[in-house]
Amino acid sequence: MNVQDVEKLNNAAKAKSSLLQTNFLKYFLRAVMAGFFIDVAMIYSNVVNNLFRSSFPEWGKFLGALVFSIAVLLITLVGGELFTGNNMVMAFGGCSGKVSWGEVCKVWLVSYIGNFVGCLVLSLIFVWAGASGTAEYYASFIPGKLAIPAGPLFFRAVLCNFFVCLGVLCGIKLQNEAAKILIIMMCISGFVISGFEHSIANMGNFVTAICLVPGTSVTACLRSMVIVTLGNMAGGTLLLALPLRFMSE
Repeated sequence: MNVQDVEKLNNAAKAKSSLLQTNFLKYFLRAVMAGFFIDVAMIYSNVVNNLFRSSFPEWGKFLGALVFSIAVLLITLVGGELFTGNNMVMAFGGCSGKVSWGEVCKVWLVSYIGNFVGCLVLSLIFVWAGASGTAEYYASFIPGKLAIPAGPLFFRAVLCNFFVCLGVLCGIKLQNEAAKILIIMMCISGFVISGFEHSIANMGNFVTAICLVPGTSVTACLRSMVIVTLGNMAGGTLLLALPLRFMSE
């Protein structure tokens, strides 16, 4: 990474921390909006998967992965504070000494809570909308998602956020909008089609499943969320932010 890219990431970390400290409500609303955008993508992806499930499931998986990339595209182009992207940006700023680790943790916590609020609201609206076939589709994949052993679940989350943060990094680095769209679509669709685990997307999936699929265990959902959140944090910080920072010195 060149000096300009290092400065962009450090400035992004400082701007996030500064906004949170000076205007909490504005920052929190940006986090809620990011939750909305993730949930929009989750709904879109799952509906596409459901439409192709009985005829061309492989195309459903491919197209569902492709359309999910609109989440990070919307956050990048419209604006929003995504917890998983912040794992990389804030850790980079923390390693550089541009923000304190207390500030890093505060941004992570508030963006996580805001993302959850956004996912909760939009998921409930989706449930109340009564989309056709939704309950059957969720019943087909949620039990399997909740049955993943802790080890594989953690490493799927690590790899997921490595992909996501690569997309976020390129969104910060690139100036051309077409280039941003292309690389973000490749990174985000890559983690979805690979079956990796994203904590914020799972917020929307689990809220919807709890409402629509009888017998969905809240305890199992919480267990999955804890493991996936920790894995996402490791992927964004240890697997990407730290190596990037030290190779830039």
